[in-house]
Amino acid sequence: MYTSSFLPKRENNQLVFGIRAVIEAIKSGQEMESIYIQRGLRGELFHELRELMNEYQLSAQLVPVEKLNRLTAKNHQGVVAFISPITYHQIEDIIPAIYEKGETPLILVLDGITDVRNMGAIARTAACSGVHALVVPIKGSAQINPDTIKTSAGALYTLPVCRHDNLQKVARFLQASGLQLVACTEKTEEFLYTPDYTAPTAIIMGSEDDGISDELIRISDHLAKIPLFGEIESLNVSVSAGVILYEAVRQRIQAK
Repeated sequence: MYTSSFLPKRENNQLVFGIRAVIEAIKSGQEMESIYIQRGLRGELFHELRELMNEYQLSAQLVPVEKLNRLTAKNHQGVVAFISPITYHQIEDIIPAIYEKGETPLILVLDGITDVRNMGAIARTAACSGVHALVVPIKGSAQINPDTIKTSAGALYTLPVCRHDNLQKVARFLQASGLQLVACTEKTEEFLYTPDYTAPTAIIMGSEDDGISDELIRISDHLAKIPLFGEIESLNVSVSAGVILYEAVRQRIQAK
């Protein structure tokens, strides 16, 4: 279990509303979990916000005003943002640091995992199995919020999470850095026991609805499926992540 000493000072997503308030939050270096902007918003101050978001490579969701009104009853001026309870990392910084410590990288890439409970459960298993970092997309990923943190049993406070806008580009970087890509998918006849996980490895998990994107499937070095028996045709994605991660753990323990 994680003790209170592992918890950061900010334990909840902090809601910020109003164009100027969001601008100042970005300028102060706060990690933005999500930004919601009213469709059709115009004006000089909004233009300043858009330019700042471009400078910091931040994206936003365009939503109807009704959604913003549900988030806050106060004068939001068409902009509401949530500050993340964690600090995000860049995979380009993580990989060299792993090699410098003399360790063999084990990275988990989550493509389209949108359920916060699945995200939290996967993070907890990843932390227990020695994963060095999670990689998630900026869009189409579960929000890191108090529910996610709770489900992870605090693992998201200690496990680096890297958030990027292009997972295919990240995958290419990982391959260029000496990691093999192992896609956990049913679109193969090769079982998950075949790859050599003692080598530097990035395991890719996809959503239960859509699976791993075709782009990532095409560039993966190995496709690996979990053998299933009985009438149920699939596992929950957090369970699948645990199965393949602990195959990697088993191989790495045996290799010592």
